[in-house]
Parts: sequence; C-alpha cells; structure tokens
Amino acid sequence: MRRTAASAAALAGALLLAGCGSGDDGEADLSVSGAYMPQPVSDMAAGFLTVANDGGAADRLTSVTSDVAGSVTLHETVGTSMREAASLEVPAHGRLVFRSGGSHLMFEMLKRKPKQGETVDVELHFAESGTVKVAIPVKPATYRPADGH
Repeated sequence: MRRTAASAAALAGALLLAGCGSGDDGEADLSVSGAYMPQPVSDMAAGFLTVANDGGAADRLTSVTSDVAGSVTLHETVGTSMREAASLEVPAHGRLVFRSGGSHLMFEMLKRKPKQGETVDVELHFAESGTVKVAIPVKPATYRPADGH
C-alpha cells in the first residue's frame, strides 16, 4: 500500500508540473491598451497606458522614445512620491499600469505641442520582447478615462 501511495504522489506531482507548462511557452506576450496623453500646456507632457503580459515570463520596460520629445522618462510612484525609474517590470500574467496620479511616462523637451485629436508615436523598448510601437491619442488637458486609469 505504501508503494502505491508513493507512486500516486509522484504521478500527481508530475502531472501538476506538466500542467504548469501547458499553453505557456515561457516568453512574455505583451499588448498595450488604454493609451492617452492629455494635451500638454507646457514643454512637458505625461503619457498613460497599460502593458498587459499574457505570457509566462516577466519582461522589463527599459526605455521609451518618441520623435515629439527630446527625452521620455519612466516615473513610478513610491509611497507618496514620484521618482524616475531606469526600468519597470511587466510581470508574467500581469500588467504594468501608467495612470493619472500614479506611474507615468514623462515627455520632456517637447519639439512641438501635440493638439487634441492628434496622435503621438512612441516606441516602448523591452529587455526581452524588443520594441513595441504605439500611437498615443492626445486628449483634452483635463481628460480622465472612465475606468480611472
């Protein structure tokens, strides 16, 4: 009886491990949604979006570039303060959310002020997944999405 219980436990463990990998190739599977930029009122602007990762491996957003700005930096909320981040993680089966009042993209040294109704092209650079291009729509300066992001 003891041998049967040990065999059953080994088989259950093997099945459990096999189940962890099914449909999951160990790579990040990134998509971007909810992107917007409030119309800038100065030579700086903020950008917001959500990066979803439906894959089985985490990735890191390492930089963002755009021809509309001299530089684009990543800012994260830590406690009650903001700080620039060198990179930000997109967890496996998770999301990296940039939202008003939280983490955001900061477009600095704008070469032009994008107007409501236009789009701003950006490239999101990831450590593992390479570059993802996004056209960010410019919204009114006071825009807040319905879902709070």
